[in-house]
Amino acid sequence: MPEERNLIEELDLSFHPLTQKLWRDFEMLIGKRGACGGCWCMYWKLRGKDFSENVGDSARQMQKSIVDVKIIPGLLAYSEGYPVGWIAVEPRSQYPKLAHSRILKPVDDQEVWSITCFFVEKNHRHKNITVELLKAAIEHVEKNGGEIVEGYPVDARPDQPAPFIFTGTASAFRQAGFQEVARNSATRPIFRYSI
Repeated sequence: MPEERNLIEELDLSFHPLTQKLWRDFEMLIGKRGACGGCWCMYWKLRGKDFSENVGDSARQMQKSIVDVKIIPGLLAYSEGYPVGWIAVEPRSQYPKLAHSRILKPVDDQEVWSITCFFVEKNHRHKNITVELLKAAIEHVEKNGGEIVEGYPVDARPDQPAPFIFTGTASAFRQAGFQEVARNSATRPIFRYSI
């Protein structure tokens, strides 16, 4: 654990909400292809055909229009002035796909903020940035009046490629202080942090 703490200290991370001012940094981090399959972090906001018909530049424009109306869809992590990580966090109501998921159905009727996606720049992976993004998300939710933060990680195999664990790993959520509250699938637990 001390080794991981030293890595974070060496990186000198800072976290900032994604706003219009930081949109270019988001584009630089996510890349021309828009992260995993051109999703631009719209996967949980569009259902079925709406998503598959809008990957790539269309998804980029949709995410930009959200930011342009001053809705904050998540936080960027910076190291030495460069964006190195992303976490999507908003009230669960902003993610229609979650509302229709059998595996990730609501645990109860409490209002929650959902963490749906992570992206860490390739050269910065395996440095515990995901855990620090989770901690920053908790602070962000608290500042915005939220009381429960929820996430939908996977119980990842050690050899699982990063693009397939874009919702985070159960171990990262545990390290950030989250507790498992439900499991409707062997590999897809639901974690919560109460503020």
